Amino acid sequence: MSAEKAEKQDISGRYEATFGVLPPSVAARMALSEAAGRSAATEAIENLRGVLLAKNALGAKVQQLVHFAQLLALGAKEPARLHAAAAARAGATLEELVGVAETSLITAGMPAYAMAMELIGEVVA
Repeated sequence: MSAEKAEKQDISGRYEATFGVLPPSVAARMALSEAAGRSAATEAIENLRGVLLAKNALGAKVQQLVHFAQLLALGAKEPARLHAAAAARAGATLEELVGVAETSLITAGMPAYAMAMELIGEVVA
């Protein structure tokens, strides 16, 4: 197996460990960068992401709760959905997820809170 193929599998594996699947948006990003001859750039970005997230003192659950909160504030529904599910997968409780929703009301308003509650409902269903 080539080093490039091994790196691609490692990146895919990190996403699968977090989300249970390789998100389609990530697969598309990787395929586009490969088609453009820029796989090395994507690998560098993903390695930085791994260092900043996977090797972070916050731990997986808190990292995913933070991601969920930040994405709610940005109004990024689909990525927020992924990170709410990843937070639950990492051990976040319903109460913790709702705590993020409630905090989002203060920082990002009623639309963020409503989106959070909708996504939490999907995750716990």
